[in-house]
Amino acid sequence: LTHAATIMAEYLDNNEDGVADDTTVTAKLIEAKATLVMFKDDAEKESIDVEPDNYAIQDLQADETRPEGSSLSEGFDATLEEVLHLISSQGYAKAYPAALGESTGSLLCNAMDIARGGQFTSVPASYPAGAWYHYDDTTCDYACMATEYFYWSLTSHLGAQAYRKNDSDLAREWALATPELFKSGDSAMYALLTDSQYNLPSTLPNGAYAPSS
Repeated sequence: LTHAATIMAEYLDNNEDGVADDTTVTAKLIEAKATLVMFKDDAEKESIDVEPDNYAIQDLQADETRPEGSSLSEGFDATLEEVLHLISSQGYAKAYPAALGESTGSLLCNAMDIARGGQFTSVPASYPAGAWYHYDDTTCDYACMATEYFYWSLTSHLGAQAYRKNDSDLAREWALATPELFKSGDSAMYALLTDSQYNLPSTLPNGAYAPSS
């Protein structure tokens, strides 16, 4: 639980000066009552009803959390994903809808349509040749696809996926695992993530938040 809170702090105060990098984003999170809920595992999640009205809920399981960091032997630290899903969908998407919104026509979704080889409102039977984002969860709608695309893009840009660049399971969903591959392979999203007006993280959280003040 402490690790999850630490990763959230590092995403929101990425330069670790003790102040949130973008108060518009944090205000949107507060307005949405954005809440991270941690369970022991999927079985416990299914046994407990935590869908209070008017709260934006994101879950994270303890058995997928890796305070020691991601590794080939232990797996990916899902904290980097689930915490970011909450911040991106309830924070950045609402603070900057024209750029980072999760509806067709935003800069984020335009980039995603390129990455998927077309604008698909649902999962296609197969993705076109040349697509590098091939998410295939049929329960995931277009906005959900955008949330996942933001995660894959930012974490690849920051180096979180590089250790598993040869993982065939990852390649089935996402083909640009290293910062170098992402920069050269997805120019539209790279430009968006590095545009300073959106105050997006430029350093990968490492689970050691140490604000200067």
